[in-house]
Amino acid sequence: MEFSIKSGKAEKQACDCVIVGIYESGKLSPAATSIDQASNGFIANVLKQGDMDGKLASTLLLHHVPGTQSHRVLLVGLGKGGEAKTSCYRKAVSASIKALAKTGTKHVASYLLEMDLPKECVTWKTAQFVEAAQDSLYHFGVMKGQATQKDQSKKEKIVGIDIYVSDASATDAAETGLQQGLALSSGVGFAKDLGNLPPNVCTPTYLADQALAMVKTHGLTVQILEREEMQKLGMGSFLGVAQGSVQPPKLIVLQHLKGEKTDKPVVLVGKGITFDTGGISIKPGAEMDEMKYDMCGAASVLGTFKAIAEMDLPLNVVGIIPACENMPDGNAIRPGDVLTSMSGQTIEVLNTDAEGRLILCDALTYAEKFEPALVIDIATLTGACVIALGHHASGLFSNQDTLAHELISAGEQALDRAWHMPLWEDYQPQLDSNFADMANIGGRAGGSITAACFLSRFTKKYHWAHLDIAGTAWKSGKEKGSTGRPVPLLTGFLKNRADKLNN
Repeated sequence: MEFSIKSGKAEKQACDCVIVGIYESGKLSPAATSIDQASNGFIANVLKQGDMDGKLASTLLLHHVPGTQSHRVLLVGLGKGGEAKTSCYRKAVSASIKALAKTGTKHVASYLLEMDLPKECVTWKTAQFVEAAQDSLYHFGVMKGQATQKDQSKKEKIVGIDIYVSDASATDAAETGLQQGLALSSGVGFAKDLGNLPPNVCTPTYLADQALAMVKTHGLTVQILEREEMQKLGMGSFLGVAQGSVQPPKLIVLQHLKGEKTDKPVVLVGKGITFDTGGISIKPGAEMDEMKYDMCGAASVLGTFKAIAEMDLPLNVVGIIPACENMPDGNAIRPGDVLTSMSGQTIEVLNTDAEGRLILCDALTYAEKFEPALVIDIATLTGACVIALGHHASGLFSNQDTLAHELISAGEQALDRAWHMPLWEDYQPQLDSNFADMANIGGRAGGSITAACFLSRFTKKYHWAHLDIAGTAWKSGKEKGSTGRPVPLLTGFLKNRADKLNN
């Protein structure tokens, strides 16, 4: 789908459909007002008849509106107006694209940038428009048969969207937003695709191959560490999880070095369990297929690197992805086993289904070699986080409040929110063990917090944040699929950091 930035009157656009906004109060957006005047009150008459109430994300498709050159006009509800929430804008955009996807519309002219959001600039609105539009049309069909894919391709009719600015002087700002939106949607789409692939395809080796491909396509530096190299490094915790699978583990290291040579890098660490049976502490069979999404932390790191590479972000960023399967074969670790991590700390395994922290702890120790400015790990870590926060916000833990606030702010700006959770010393004793330096679980109470406490024991040498995305990385049920989160949050955070360093 092609996007372009334009300016001009709505009624003059010769295309398949023009999108204009209507507020719940009956107030027309400027573009809707322009069409209404050209059509001698046609839109006002439609509103009087009660066919459109302007409620947020409601739509009404009109054909052959007098005085216009477009075949159709789509009215989109913008809600109550005034101090509208930024999330309302994205909902309106998504509703408009989804409504037109069901029609024969190919070329669209959208005037939704006019939505009244005093706190947001044209650049932000444009970037969000592009990402929301791409997200609305996302479809994962690569594993379906050719006949099904052909049927789906016939349904995908929108090929071009012109995004109209109210003033030609805003064109440059909108163009900037367009490029940002395209890069972000590319990264989000990549993360979604990786998450949605079946586990017999998306193995640790497949993830490593995807990273290696980014050397040519995006100019990244990539290194893949194999089992033997990890053994030499003393990654006994990571390798303990991996030993139950025939799939070889991989430690994937990416580097985007576009900042000053003297600038310390931001390090992103993504959990890459490509399938999680729970190991010997095996999971119930119901919904176990969704454990292919246990590598969404890794997918978000790869997606973020794709986005920042396409933005050519002037920043030094390192990505570390420990990737393996958690399987219950005869060589798998058992409850009661004691593992020695790369840091030298020993871990009593009380539950083999608490494996994510076991692979992350060695990756977090490995991160020290890069002398990072800060480290952020991203993981579908605990069901307890889903109980605590549901599916709306990712859980955020940090040993540095300033970093936590920066991430929360970036999440709000990107409409990919996180919530700051406690990381108090009071919780640490729950990890006490009689047989090792710590246990890998701390009981049911505060499960997401004690998981973060476990990780914190390996991050004392740098500023660190942990994002538990177990509730936000994918959707279940009828809309089952990867969300691509938290690529928007991470990309926004890195962009903000680059802006600060370079201004």
